[in-house]
Amino acid sequence: MKSYYLIFMYLLSLSYSFSQEKNAIEVTPVLPEITSELGQLRDFTMAPTQDEAYFTMQSFFGEISAIVKITKKGTTWSAPSIAPFSGQFHDMEPMFSPDGLQLYFVSNRNTGKINPKATDYDIWFIRRESKNAPWSDPINLGAPVNTEKDEFYPSIATNGNLYYTSTATPTKGQDDIFMSEWKNNSYTTPISLSEAINTKGMEFNAFVAPDESFILYTAYKRKGGTGSGDLYISYKNKEGQWTPSENMTQINSSTMDYCPFYDTKTKTIYFTSKKNTINPHLNKPQNIKQLTDIIFQYENGLSRIYSARLDILKK
Repeated sequence: MKSYYLIFMYLLSLSYSFSQEKNAIEVTPVLPEITSELGQLRDFTMAPTQDEAYFTMQSFFGEISAIVKITKKGTTWSAPSIAPFSGQFHDMEPMFSPDGLQLYFVSNRNTGKINPKATDYDIWFIRRESKNAPWSDPINLGAPVNTEKDEFYPSIATNGNLYYTSTATPTKGQDDIFMSEWKNNSYTTPISLSEAINTKGMEFNAFVAPDESFILYTAYKRKGGTGSGDLYISYKNKEGQWTPSENMTQINSSTMDYCPFYDTKTKTIYFTSKKNTINPHLNKPQNIKQLTDIIFQYENGLSRIYSARLDILKK
């Protein structure tokens, strides 16, 4: 009887494992062949044409932060290069507008107006007339969005509405996600999003769908989370209100997951994670090559960019 029971439990476990595998979502490194040895990577954004992408590259402790560009010809991505507008300041968090004609980013560069000492982070952007036209010089977004506090992670809807992170008051806790409406060719006074998204804790790095039908963001150490930072999603209902946020358990890890970007054409989510598969009990290097291979493997605890095919669009 015992042997039959063990066989039954074994078959049951196989069935469960198959079911879990069938329903699992595969999370894969983004372009590891050209990014594995680039230090810390984060903040990925891709043009609507799928052949131009920007992301942030930082030193191990974040003292240096620059925006990097890659382009695609056929099926091959170019080697990364520092974006022409970056490299002289602490720049990060690039984000394309839905039409690909504007690129927003965050920088502590000096405006000479809002904060002459350049001790805070503002939202900037560059623009072009067409896909093949040159980019403009960087433009500070100005008030009422930028303040003497920090503004981070801009995301633009098709109608021009801006979603971003700010430490400026009034917040509901610490960092909040704000929205400033584009109206009459200017931005309105920003508002902190509802309690469906913002709490007394930290919410940041929001990506809004081009049609504002959903928003992705990170919450830090929220109760019920799986890691230090988890990705959440909230949908906008028929009344224009944000629904209670859902933890994206399909892709969240036990570490920090943040900086989402969603490609609605390919139904692919890109995000940053500090996944770490280095195991001191299993990884026993016998020579310097093995040691460096372990230390510089993609999932080594540094910020890296990942992607997953995930249909989060509501029918």
